[in-house]
Amino acid sequence: MKKNMISRRKFLSASAMAAGGVTIASGGLANALEAPSASTERANREVWVASVSQMDMTAETPALMVEKVFGVLNEALVYQPDIICLPELFSTSNIKRKYTFKEEVAFSPDIIEQFAAFAKASNCYVICPVYTEEAGNVYNAAVVLDRQGLRLGEYRKAHIVEDEISFGITPGTLSPPVFKTDFGIIGIQICFDILWEDCWRKLRENGAEIVFWPSAFAGGQMVNTRAWQHQYHVVSSTRKDTTKICDISGTEIAKTGIWNRNLVCAPINLEKAFVHVWPHVFQFDKIREQYGRKIRITIFHEEEWAIIESLSPEVKVKDVLKAFNIRTFEQHVQDAGTAQINARKK
Repeated sequence: MKKNMISRRKFLSASAMAAGGVTIASGGLANALEAPSASTERANREVWVASVSQMDMTAETPALMVEKVFGVLNEALVYQPDIICLPELFSTSNIKRKYTFKEEVAFSPDIIEQFAAFAKASNCYVICPVYTEEAGNVYNAAVVLDRQGLRLGEYRKAHIVEDEISFGITPGTLSPPVFKTDFGIIGIQICFDILWEDCWRKLRENGAEIVFWPSAFAGGQMVNTRAWQHQYHVVSSTRKDTTKICDISGTEIAKTGIWNRNLVCAPINLEKAFVHVWPHVFQFDKIREQYGRKIRITIFHEEEWAIIESLSPEVKVKDVLKAFNIRTFEQHVQDAGTAQINARKK
């Protein structure tokens, strides 16, 4: 990870060119976060995430909207993000000029090409939601671009609304893909998908650690709920209202607001585990005594959850759990379910 941090600095000037020559801004982001540096000790799985809200952003054409989005993204480049997420169908949303559905679909290849160039120049992953086509079908999709600007794959919105069906959009598979990045495994859901449990659960089963949610609306507490239900980070990117980054507990790490309306950028730590407090609470003081500042334990008293988090590149949470015989929350529930099934057989 440190190697990537150093190399990303070399891409900043090139990124400004790829984004239309907009000057990189150093302020205006939530929580006045400091940019990562090679000399700063980080958790060994710290990931910097940037996400966009299109709140109050309008443009005459898709090309001009893309130009505005690049302007917003340049504010994030000082933080050298590992991954950036854009809102659902952002390039054809909040556009004053009217286009046919066929015309909107036709814009997609050029949009993907521009953001592929940006991803390569900025040395970061980009989630680019656009229409995609295959075998005569059109999908509301999110294309994942890697640090070299190469297409890693795409997620196709599974739970589309009735209007989308009438336009001719085809729903995607109910078995959503996960994508392996150099920092972890990610998944994607889009807008209306948040009302269905199936794909969110399958992403967890397939190892997703961060789920990105490009959307036309903000979702409110539903975003937080999906995070704690499945114990992965959830990052929204919205056309209006609040865009936010949620921890595995559902706690909001950072979000847009009055003073940072269109962009949020913050670090998340993937080196953590979600556990049930009882009976593991009896081990917590022992863990603190052994690891001191290298481990943080956050207790949610009423829910009786705890998050065990490594703050040091030297410490892996799985090793801590093994040493102190602590099960994850997920394993705790599975074991209880198995015990219940066996008890009913008696």
